[in-house]
Amino acid sequence: MKILIIGSSGFIGSHCVDYFSNKGFEVWEADVNASQKEKFYKIERHNSDFSAAFKENKFDVCINASGSAHVGFSFENPSQDFELNVVNVQKILVAIRDYNSNCKFINFSSAAVYGNPKVLPIAENSICKPLSPYGFHKLQSELLLTEYHKFFGLHTCSLRVFSAYGPGLRKQLFWDLYQKAIDNEIVSLFGSGTETRDFIYIDDLIQILDLVIHHSSFQGSIYNVASNTETTIAQAAKVFIKEFSPQKKLAFNGETKIGDPNNWVADITGIIQMGFQKTFSLEEGIKKYVLWLKELK
Repeated sequence: MKILIIGSSGFIGSHCVDYFSNKGFEVWEADVNASQKEKFYKIERHNSDFSAAFKENKFDVCINASGSAHVGFSFENPSQDFELNVVNVQKILVAIRDYNSNCKFINFSSAAVYGNPKVLPIAENSICKPLSPYGFHKLQSELLLTEYHKFFGLHTCSLRVFSAYGPGLRKQLFWDLYQKAIDNEIVSLFGSGTETRDFIYIDDLIQILDLVIHHSSFQGSIYNVASNTETTIAQAAKVFIKEFSPQKKLAFNGETKIGDPNNWVADITGIIQMGFQKTFSLEEGIKKYVLWLKELK
Protein backbone atom coordinates (compact mmCIF):
# COMPACT_ATOMS: atom_id res chain seq x y z
CA MET A 1 0.00 0.00 0.00
CA LYS A 2 1.30 3.47 -0.93
CA ILE A 3 0.61 6.19 1.61
CA LEU A 4 1.30 9.94 1.70
CA ILE A 5 1.69 11.58 5.12
CA ILE A 6 1.39 15.37 5.03
CA GLY A 7 2.91 17.04 8.09
CA SER A 8 5.35 14.17 8.49
CA SER A 9 7.72 15.97 10.89
CA GLY A 10 5.00 16.84 13.42
CA PHE A 11 3.94 14.93 16.52
CA ILE A 12 1.27 12.71 14.95
CA GLY A 13 2.82 12.71 11.48
CA SER A 14 6.21 11.42 12.63
CA HIS A 15 4.57 8.56 14.53
CA CYS A 16 2.56 7.73 11.40
CA VAL A 17 5.77 7.56 9.36
CA ASP A 18 7.41 5.18 11.83
CA TYR A 19 4.37 2.94 12.22
CA PHE A 20 3.44 2.51 8.57
CA SER A 21 7.08 2.16 7.48
CA ASN A 22 7.47 -0.67 10.01
CA LYS A 23 4.30 -2.30 8.61
CA GLY A 24 5.84 -2.40 5.15
CA PHE A 25 3.82 0.39 3.54
CA GLU A 26 5.45 2.48 0.81
CA VAL A 27 5.56 5.72 2.78
CA TRP A 28 5.91 9.14 1.15
CA GLU A 29 6.20 12.33 3.15
CA ALA A 30 5.33 15.99 2.65
CA ASP A 31 6.23 18.77 5.04
CA VAL A 32 7.29 22.41 5.32
CA ASN A 33 10.54 21.27 6.96
CA ALA A 34 13.09 20.13 4.39
CA SER A 35 14.34 16.56 4.29
CA GLN A 36 16.96 14.61 2.34
CA LYS A 37 14.69 11.57 2.09
CA GLU A 38 14.07 10.33 -1.44
CA LYS A 39 10.29 9.90 -1.03
CA PHE A 40 9.61 13.44 0.14
CA TYR A 41 7.82 16.56 -1.09
CA LYS A 42 8.76 19.98 0.27
CA ILE A 43 5.70 22.15 0.90
CA GLU A 44 6.13 25.92 0.94
CA ARG A 45 4.93 27.40 4.21
CA HIS A 46 3.10 30.42 2.76
CA ASN A 47 2.36 29.23 -0.79
CA SER A 48 1.44 25.60 -0.39
CA ASP A 49 0.87 23.44 -3.47
CA PHE A 50 0.08 19.74 -3.14
CA SER A 51 -0.60 18.96 -6.79
CA ALA A 52 2.89 17.66 -7.66
CA ALA A 53 2.63 14.76 -5.21
CA PHE A 54 -0.65 13.53 -6.68
CA LYS A 55 0.42 14.16 -10.29
CA GLU A 56 3.53 12.03 -9.93
CA ASN A 57 2.15 9.23 -7.74
CA LYS A 58 -1.03 7.30 -7.23
CA PHE A 59 -1.53 6.95 -3.48
CA ASP A 60 -3.90 4.50 -1.83
CA VAL A 61 -4.14 6.67 1.29
CA CYS A 62 -3.32 10.27 2.18
CA ILE A 63 -3.17 11.34 5.83
CA ASN A 64 -3.17 15.06 6.61
CA ALA A 65 -1.46 15.61 9.96
CA SER A 66 -0.42 19.17 9.08
CA GLY A 67 -1.84 22.51 10.17
CA SER A 68 -1.90 24.58 13.31
CA ALA A 69 -2.95 22.94 16.57
CA HIS A 70 -2.73 25.93 18.92
CA VAL A 71 -6.01 27.34 20.26
CA GLY A 72 -4.27 30.46 21.58
CA PHE A 73 -2.60 31.13 18.22
CA SER A 74 -5.99 31.02 16.50
CA PHE A 75 -7.11 34.03 18.56
CA GLU A 76 -3.88 35.92 17.85
CA ASN A 77 -3.80 35.15 14.13
CA PRO A 78 -7.13 33.74 12.93
CA SER A 79 -6.28 34.38 9.27
CA GLN A 80 -3.18 32.20 9.37
CA ASP A 81 -4.97 29.53 11.37
CA PHE A 82 -7.71 29.54 8.70
CA GLU A 83 -5.12 29.16 5.95
CA LEU A 84 -3.38 26.25 7.67
CA ASN A 85 -6.48 24.38 8.80
CA VAL A 86 -9.02 25.14 6.06
CA VAL A 87 -7.43 26.52 2.89
CA ASN A 88 -4.69 23.88 2.82
CA VAL A 89 -7.25 21.11 3.31
CA GLN A 90 -9.19 22.36 0.30
CA LYS A 91 -5.98 22.49 -1.76
CA ILE A 92 -5.30 18.85 -0.89
CA LEU A 93 -8.86 17.86 -1.79
CA VAL A 94 -8.64 19.64 -5.15
CA ALA A 95 -5.34 17.90 -5.93
CA ILE A 96 -6.82 14.50 -5.06
CA ARG A 97 -9.94 15.22 -7.13
CA ASP A 98 -7.88 16.27 -10.15
CA TYR A 99 -5.13 13.64 -10.10
CA ASN A 100 -5.79 10.77 -7.65
CA SER A 101 -9.54 10.46 -7.12
CA ASN A 102 -9.41 6.89 -5.76
CA CYS A 103 -7.15 7.93 -2.87
CA LYS A 104 -8.61 7.60 0.63
CA PHE A 105 -8.16 10.95 2.43
CA ILE A 106 -8.00 11.18 6.23
CA ASN A 107 -7.87 14.60 7.87
CA PHE A 108 -7.10 15.11 11.55
CA SER A 109 -9.80 17.28 13.08
CA SER A 110 -10.19 18.00 16.79
CA ALA A 111 -12.55 17.63 19.71
CA ALA A 112 -12.39 21.45 19.78
CA VAL A 113 -15.32 21.38 17.32
CA TYR A 114 -17.61 20.40 20.22
CA GLY A 115 -16.98 23.30 22.61
CA ASN A 116 -18.77 22.72 25.93
CA PRO A 117 -21.28 19.94 25.22
CA LYS A 118 -24.28 19.58 27.53
CA VAL A 119 -24.34 15.78 27.32
CA LEU A 120 -21.48 13.39 28.11
CA PRO A 121 -20.04 11.23 26.69
CA ILE A 122 -19.78 13.19 23.45
CA ALA A 123 -21.02 11.34 20.36
CA GLU A 124 -20.11 12.30 16.82
CA ASN A 125 -23.65 13.58 16.22
CA SER A 126 -23.48 15.99 19.19
CA ILE A 127 -24.12 19.66 18.48
CA CYS A 128 -20.88 21.48 17.65
CA LYS A 129 -20.37 24.89 19.29
CA PRO A 130 -16.63 25.68 19.08
CA LEU A 131 -15.06 28.00 21.65
CA SER A 132 -12.23 29.26 19.44
CA PRO A 133 -11.35 30.15 15.85
CA TYR A 134 -9.31 26.93 15.83
CA GLY A 135 -12.42 24.89 16.65
CA PHE A 136 -14.45 26.67 13.97
CA HIS A 137 -11.71 26.10 11.40
CA LYS A 138 -11.51 22.40 12.20
CA LEU A 139 -15.28 22.17 11.80
CA GLN A 140 -15.02 23.92 8.43
CA SER A 141 -12.38 21.42 7.32
CA GLU A 142 -14.78 18.60 8.15
CA LEU A 143 -17.48 20.24 6.03
CA LEU A 144 -15.03 20.41 3.14
CA LEU A 145 -14.44 16.66 3.38
CA THR A 146 -18.20 16.07 3.39
CA GLU A 147 -18.60 18.41 0.42
CA TYR A 148 -15.92 16.74 -1.68
CA HIS A 149 -17.37 13.32 -0.96
CA LYS A 150 -20.94 14.37 -1.77
CA PHE A 151 -20.26 16.37 -4.93
CA PHE A 152 -17.03 14.89 -6.29
CA GLY A 153 -17.16 11.32 -5.00
CA LEU A 154 -13.94 11.50 -3.00
CA HIS A 155 -13.26 8.99 -0.24
CA THR A 156 -12.94 11.15 2.89
CA CYS A 157 -12.84 10.75 6.65
CA SER A 158 -12.32 13.17 9.57
CA LEU A 159 -10.85 12.11 12.92
CA ARG A 160 -11.80 14.21 15.94
CA VAL A 161 -8.80 13.82 18.20
CA PHE A 162 -9.26 14.44 21.91
CA SER A 163 -6.26 14.87 24.26
CA ALA A 164 -3.50 12.95 22.48
CA TYR A 165 -0.05 12.74 24.10
CA GLY A 166 3.20 10.83 23.93
CA PRO A 167 6.88 11.14 23.00
CA GLY A 168 7.49 14.04 20.65
CA LEU A 169 4.66 16.26 21.92
CA ARG A 170 5.98 19.71 22.87
CA LYS A 171 2.77 21.47 23.90
CA GLN A 172 -0.36 21.07 26.01
CA LEU A 173 -0.76 19.86 29.60
CA PHE A 174 2.10 17.42 30.14
CA TRP A 175 4.67 19.51 28.26
CA ASP A 176 3.54 22.56 30.24
CA LEU A 177 3.98 20.62 33.49
CA TYR A 178 7.44 19.49 32.40
CA GLN A 179 8.62 23.01 31.62
CA LYS A 180 7.27 24.45 34.86
CA ALA A 181 8.53 21.59 37.05
CA ILE A 182 12.12 22.12 35.90
CA ASP A 183 12.44 25.55 37.52
CA ASN A 184 9.65 25.81 40.10
CA GLU A 185 8.90 24.07 43.38
CA ILE A 186 5.21 24.92 42.98
CA VAL A 187 3.78 24.07 39.56
CA SER A 188 0.86 26.38 38.78
CA LEU A 189 -1.79 25.62 36.17
CA PHE A 190 -4.85 27.41 34.81
CA GLY A 191 -8.30 26.44 35.99
CA SER A 192 -9.55 24.68 39.10
CA GLY A 193 -8.23 21.21 38.32
CA THR A 194 -11.77 19.81 38.20
CA GLU A 195 -11.98 20.23 34.41
CA THR A 196 -11.89 16.88 32.62
CA ARG A 197 -10.29 15.52 29.47
CA ASP A 198 -10.20 12.25 27.55
CA PHE A 199 -6.53 11.36 27.12
CA ILE A 200 -5.28 8.96 24.45
CA TYR A 201 -1.71 7.76 24.07
CA ILE A 202 -0.16 8.16 20.63
CA ASP A 203 0.23 4.42 20.00
CA ASP A 204 -3.49 3.92 20.59
CA LEU A 205 -4.25 6.84 18.26
CA ILE A 206 -2.18 5.20 15.52
CA GLN A 207 -3.98 1.89 16.12
CA ILE A 208 -7.28 3.72 15.49
CA LEU A 209 -5.89 5.30 12.34
CA ASP A 210 -4.91 1.87 11.00
CA LEU A 211 -8.39 0.51 11.76
CA VAL A 212 -10.02 3.46 10.00
CA ILE A 213 -7.92 2.93 6.88
CA HIS A 214 -9.12 -0.65 6.62
CA HIS A 215 -12.71 -0.40 7.90
CA SER A 216 -14.16 3.09 7.34
CA SER A 217 -16.66 3.61 4.53
CA PHE A 218 -14.93 6.94 3.67
CA GLN A 219 -18.22 8.64 2.92
CA GLY A 220 -17.37 11.91 4.65
CA SER A 221 -17.16 9.77 7.78
CA ILE A 222 -16.36 11.22 11.22
CA TYR A 223 -14.93 9.38 14.23
CA ASN A 224 -13.97 10.35 17.75
CA VAL A 225 -10.38 9.43 18.61
CA ALA A 226 -10.20 8.99 22.37
CA SER A 227 -10.18 6.39 25.15
CA ASN A 228 -13.67 6.91 26.65
CA THR A 229 -12.00 7.65 30.02
CA GLU A 230 -12.81 10.91 31.80
CA THR A 231 -9.90 12.24 33.87
CA THR A 232 -9.68 15.51 35.78
CA ILE A 233 -6.79 17.82 35.01
CA ALA A 234 -5.77 17.55 38.67
CA GLN A 235 -5.66 13.74 38.49
CA ALA A 236 -3.63 13.77 35.26
CA ALA A 237 -1.23 16.39 36.63
CA LYS A 238 -0.68 14.37 39.82
CA VAL A 239 0.17 11.26 37.81
CA PHE A 240 2.70 13.24 35.79
CA ILE A 241 4.32 14.96 38.80
CA LYS A 242 4.57 11.67 40.68
CA GLU A 243 6.42 10.13 37.73
CA PHE A 244 8.59 13.11 36.79
CA SER A 245 9.37 14.99 40.01
CA PRO A 246 7.49 13.76 43.11
CA GLN A 247 8.76 16.53 45.40
CA LYS A 248 7.01 19.25 43.41
CA LYS A 249 3.69 20.77 44.53
CA LEU A 250 0.67 21.47 42.32
CA ALA A 251 -1.51 24.57 42.39
CA PHE A 252 -4.39 25.90 40.27
CA ASN A 253 -4.95 29.63 39.76
CA GLY A 254 -8.71 29.44 39.17
CA GLU A 255 -8.47 31.34 35.87
CA THR A 256 -10.07 29.93 32.73
CA LYS A 257 -7.88 30.02 29.65
CA ILE A 258 -9.67 31.38 26.62
CA GLY A 259 -10.93 28.63 24.34
CA ASP A 260 -10.67 25.86 26.94
CA PRO A 261 -13.69 23.58 27.49
CA ASN A 262 -14.90 22.39 30.89
CA ASN A 263 -15.55 18.67 30.51
CA TRP A 264 -14.75 16.20 27.77
CA VAL A 265 -15.17 12.46 27.46
CA ALA A 266 -15.87 10.78 24.15
CA ASP A 267 -18.32 8.15 23.00
CA ILE A 268 -16.06 5.86 20.96
CA THR A 269 -18.64 3.33 19.81
CA GLY A 270 -17.61 3.90 16.19
CA ILE A 271 -13.99 2.87 16.65
CA ILE A 272 -14.85 0.06 19.07
CA GLN A 273 -17.04 -1.46 16.36
CA MET A 274 -13.94 -1.46 14.13
CA GLY A 275 -12.04 -3.43 16.77
CA PHE A 276 -10.29 -0.76 18.86
CA GLN A 277 -9.02 -1.82 22.28
CA LYS A 278 -7.12 0.65 24.45
CA THR A 279 -3.57 -0.53 25.10
CA PHE A 280 -2.18 2.16 27.39
CA SER A 281 -3.59 3.43 30.67
CA LEU A 282 -2.79 7.05 31.56
CA GLU A 283 -0.16 5.88 34.05
CA GLU A 284 1.54 3.67 31.46
CA GLY A 285 1.45 6.38 28.80
CA ILE A 286 2.83 9.07 31.09
CA LYS A 287 5.64 6.75 32.16
CA LYS A 288 6.72 6.41 28.52
CA TYR A 289 6.34 10.16 27.94
CA VAL A 290 8.47 10.99 30.99
CA LEU A 291 11.20 8.60 29.80
CA TRP A 292 11.31 10.59 26.55
CA LEU A 293 11.37 13.90 28.44
CA LYS A 294 14.30 12.79 30.58
CA GLU A 295 16.27 12.00 27.43
CA LEU A 296 15.94 15.68 26.46
CA LYS A 297 17.73 16.91 29.58
